[in-house]
Amino acid sequence: MAAAAGEARRVLVYGGRGALGSRCVHAFRACNWWVASIDIGENEEASASVVVKMTDSFTEQADQVAAEVGKLLGEEKVDAIVCVAGGWAGGSAKSKSLFKNCDLMWKQSVWTSTISSYLAAKHLKEGGLLTLTGAKAALEGTPGMIGYGMAKSAVHQLCQSLASKNSGMPSGSTAVAVLPVTLDTAVNRKSMPDADFRSWTPLEFLVETFHDWITEKNRPRSGSLIQVVTTEGKTELIPAYF
Repeated sequence: MAAAAGEARRVLVYGGRGALGSRCVHAFRACNWWVASIDIGENEEASASVVVKMTDSFTEQADQVAAEVGKLLGEEKVDAIVCVAGGWAGGSAKSKSLFKNCDLMWKQSVWTSTISSYLAAKHLKEGGLLTLTGAKAALEGTPGMIGYGMAKSAVHQLCQSLASKNSGMPSGSTAVAVLPVTLDTAVNRKSMPDADFRSWTPLEFLVETFHDWITEKNRPRSGSLIQVVTTEGKTELIPAYF
């Protein structure tokens, strides 16, 4: 599928119906980019949508998404793949919901990141960008949210593997993981009304960061894990690992 006249860049947004994903789709479309949303529901603002079928089989979901993206793109390549799919669940080792929450976190973060990596290997341009979403909390132990910490740590490892030799990524491409704290969304504010919002990660900051990375205005080295730290309303990027 060729980009329409005047559409300078092509981007896949995995999780394009979520709070951050929707904001990314809106911002990139406002720049006249061709944007495809991948999510369990259609994003009508996107140039195209791939609707993910819910299943307990990773291989079935991965094959379905890969096949539909392949049909959508054909021989065309994309400038970037932004994976912002994910979620949160708590629970310690004694929690009755431990197994359920670990399964959910793996599906929401590791499945989506792995599929995004495969799509990057097949459809990303040389010199293109893949961004994954880790978590600052997962740089250390997460005893009250074990499933979440394990899943996000796996995303961090995946990012570093993709930046290594023989990973299958296109020549000159970059894989980066962004490590936010709590995303500043309406849902999170409603569920945690007494929290200190000044330490949360603004969605607009991440959208602008992704824009700068895609356009190579300020792209970090491949394999970077970058913390997103907000202090007293000021947000900045701090490398965690290279």
